[in-house]
Amino acid sequence: MVESDPLILCLCDSVNNINQTNLTNIMIDLHTHSFFSDGALVPAEHLRRVEVLGYEAVALTDHADSSNLDFIIPRIVQAAADLNRYSKALLLPGIELTHVPPEQMAELTARSRELGAQVVVAHGETPVEPVKPGTNMAALEAGVDVLAHPGFLTVEEADLAVKNDIFIEITGRKGHSLTNGHVVRVAVSAGAKLAVNADAHIPSDFLTKEMAEIVALGAGLSLERYQQLRADMSAFVRRVSS
Repeated sequence: MVESDPLILCLCDSVNNINQTNLTNIMIDLHTHSFFSDGALVPAEHLRRVEVLGYEAVALTDHADSSNLDFIIPRIVQAAADLNRYSKALLLPGIELTHVPPEQMAELTARSRELGAQVVVAHGETPVEPVKPGTNMAALEAGVDVLAHPGFLTVEEADLAVKNDIFIEITGRKGHSLTNGHVVRVAVSAGAKLAVNADAHIPSDFLTKEMAEIVALGAGLSLERYQQLRADMSAFVRRVSS
């Protein structure tokens, strides 16, 4: 038997540690708001704020229904085209379909993508708002990219998220975060992809690397699973922006 070289083992351990550190340092947020809905910042300052925090990418996903999709999305698409030339962080044009009737979810998801949204978020059945029952399932059936703050996520919903390759959100937003622990338990058991998002509206809402990790681990996610989450979010950004 050939004995393992201690130097090689040491180098391998070092590479593994570096890879783990790099994964937890990847900062992406797929759910934030600008002044095109109820946020505070113009897209330029929004992007600059997360660039300073070391983000790889951020999605602007302002609230919309059928009344304003065609107003918001083209403007965010234009802002992304203008700003991405000058920023280390990538701005992704998106939308959050908010309190739309479940029966409209598929139509508006398709329309959002036609208008140029790279990230379609569904405003899920949070326990702190009267979101219409059936919204979670309609969003998952429609093939949105992220089901935000889904509240009391069911096993059936988590299974459909796996089937349709949809992110389930762990949220940093006050109120919406009340069911994070439940969401993590159900989603992890099903093998669903997870995303940590701030749902930021004002500058102080943006998550630092440290706070994002606290949100995830505090909801019951293991460090290993959190590293996978970061890798999954990064792969998604590469796919939609290529």
